[in-house]
Amino acid sequence: MKIHLFGASASGVTTLGNALGKKLNIPYFDSDQYFWLPTDPPFISKRDPIERNQLIKAALTETDHWIFGGSSVSWGNNVFPEFDLIVFLWIPPEVRMRRLKEREFERYGSAIYDDPERIKKYNEFMEWAAQYDIDPKESGFTGRSLKVHEDWIKGLNREVLEIRGDFSVEERIQKIMKYL
Repeated sequence: MKIHLFGASASGVTTLGNALGKKLNIPYFDSDQYFWLPTDPPFISKRDPIERNQLIKAALTETDHWIFGGSSVSWGNNVFPEFDLIVFLWIPPEVRMRRLKEREFERYGSAIYDDPERIKKYNEFMEWAAQYDIDPKESGFTGRSLKVHEDWIKGLNREVLEIRGDFSVEERIQKIMKYL
């Protein structure tokens, strides 16, 4: 079983991936571990795309069953084997942005309010994340967006399980298990 979970930042991909991996007793691989170089604080330096793709391909060949979580629509062709199941997660923007604020505070503490460099990075990240649900024609935003994800889904020419709404992890797992 090869499962791909994706959605906007703070849509619950990592939480669901870890929980589903435990339920199915298969490993979960998070795109952030491959996209970003390990730094302290995290998410400062992007990994070279060729190295990133080599690392994830190697990791996914170590086992026949796994879950890969994260948006990888721009990683190129022939990086991933055929997925048995693709799951798209969407939650209302106000819920997602609240989660992001909470997560950023948990990760960096009061530095997001006190430290000038961290304030700048926090504001840039939150502005980037807020663009997800806005039509790029209106905003001019060219990054990860709902439109990019929906266009990718259309181009797959296969069924994708879309879970849209603010569901608990257990409710999401139930939907996936029913689908399987």
